[in-house]
Amino acid sequence: MPPYSACVSNVTNLIPEPFRRALGEFRAMRWRDNLSIDEIGSPQRIAPHSLAIAGELAVGGEAVSSGRLILLHDPSGNPAWQGTFRLVTYVRAAVELEMVADPLLPDVAWSWLTDALEHCGCEAHELAGTVTASYGRSFGEMEGEPDSAEVELRSSWTPGLDRDHPLTDHLNAWQDLLGIVAGEPPLPAGVALLRAR
Repeated sequence: MPPYSACVSNVTNLIPEPFRRALGEFRAMRWRDNLSIDEIGSPQRIAPHSLAIAGELAVGGEAVSSGRLILLHDPSGNPAWQGTFRLVTYVRAAVELEMVADPLLPDVAWSWLTDALEHCGCEAHELAGTVTASYGRSFGEMEGEPDSAEVELRSSWTPGLDRDHPLTDHLNAWQDLLGIVAGEPPLPAGVALLRAR
């Protein structure tokens, strides 16, 4: 993975210390073995400083979930965020066909996020987001392709970041979320998930 770079407007050597610390925590993050992470272009107009990554979780060489995570920082603060940092994400995964018809799926998917944040000890407030469940059927030249179902979670929150509450907690919650939506929950070291044949 290439080294992270801050998207800073005008003067690149004037990176605020809190954002520089967050960048260091990004660089030091230990991701799951089956999760590939790449830095991608980040928004330039929402905040003076930003960083964005894309992640894809694979099992047996096949992608089972994907997502993006964007860190925004405005040293002056943002009234809508109620803070100087904001995390924005979307996570997507295929699900069983019957799940998309379950009216509880959006509530359950939202709880995957809030539970991951809580489990990782994240300081987070001003949570907002949507859950979309979709069903697809192919026609014409694509007829015969299996029906598909997908859940997508789009969310943002204001992380409470300081020396006692690192960004690493939120990065761990995000990678856990990528696993949970795909039915690949985080497991303790040395423990493997048994699969039905």
